[in-house]
Amino acid sequence: MPAEEPTDQDPRPETAPAAPPQVPGGGPSVRVDSWVWSVRLTKTRSQAASACKGGHVRVNGERVKPSQPVKEGDEVRVWHSGRERRVVVTKLIKKRVGAPVATTCYVDNSPPPPPREFAAPVSVRPRGAGRPTKRDRRELDRLQGGT
Repeated sequence: MPAEEPTDQDPRPETAPAAPPQVPGGGPSVRVDSWVWSVRLTKTRSQAASACKGGHVRVNGERVKPSQPVKEGDEVRVWHSGRERRVVVTKLIKKRVGAPVATTCYVDNSPPPPPREFAAPVSVRPRGAGRPTKRDRRELDRLQGGT
């Protein structure tokens, strides 16, 4: 029996490199939960997915599922940490990147965050004055903005 001669060809069929997924409108796309996490609008991908499931993420004004594709030019609104972030997608990324690079992937059209309220000064009672009376307590409440 003759020995098998080595061939230069690999017996496995060649596979083309994976192309990025396409949306029906054309162009590459990325999952919205992955993109929101990648550009650091949420801290974890599971938080991004939970926000999508809870209706806190909208793409072009519509509530989306975590698997919804997002493409360049889409407006993404995320309600997270007590404020709404409005961003327009300028670049698609799948992997989480550093903050300086992440900010180049979107245009932030969010309203400015509300000003922090100054903490009311803590009332200082003289040491040894004892427990405040009902009248003192009502005056303190009135000074601190209570009724």
